[in-house]
Amino acid sequence: MSRTGRTYTRHFDLDPRQHELLGVDLGEGLVRRALILGISLLVLWNGALFLVLGLPTIPTLTLYITPPLGVTFFGAQRSIRLDRRYNFTIWALTARYLSVGHRPIICGGRRAAHRSEWLGRRARWGRQLEWFADTPLGPLVERWLGPESAIPTGSGTALRLDTRTRLYGPDAVVRAYGRKALTTNEETRP
Repeated sequence: MSRTGRTYTRHFDLDPRQHELLGVDLGEGLVRRALILGISLLVLWNGALFLVLGLPTIPTLTLYITPPLGVTFFGAQRSIRLDRRYNFTIWALTARYLSVGHRPIICGGRRAAHRSEWLGRRARWGRQLEWFADTPLGPLVERWLGPESAIPTGSGTALRLDTRTRLYGPDAVVRAYGRKALTTNEETRP
């Protein structure tokens, strides 16, 4: 009979809610994470647009409000791929990977990776920008990505390590090395 374990922690994920804001009753409340994200994005976006376009007018009011609200609405939802993360976190990690890459872990972190061992732009951006190759921007994108040879030959899917630990006693070591190796070491001692 096999036993099956289940994780119920996802069912107990309770988001804190803001039920009142500046004396205004919000009813069942807004999720605080979405509220903080929305307010911060609204301030940053409107600040940048204010510096570029000036005060909002009736035609530009949609440009001032819609992008931060859209990013807040879709970013504060749970990711479909990884249900423990929010979409905004997935977007931020993807943007970081595409812009900076990642530092490879060499020898379990015992040695820091040299800059030449990091993944290049072509290895990170190649698949996302393939459709630009047939456009007038194709040569410019190809120059920015670098040569095809910049992709490391060993890059690919992760290897699955299936190791098995064994403990050998002194009798197994003697059988492996033989009696002669053991007596030779004893004779060389002073």
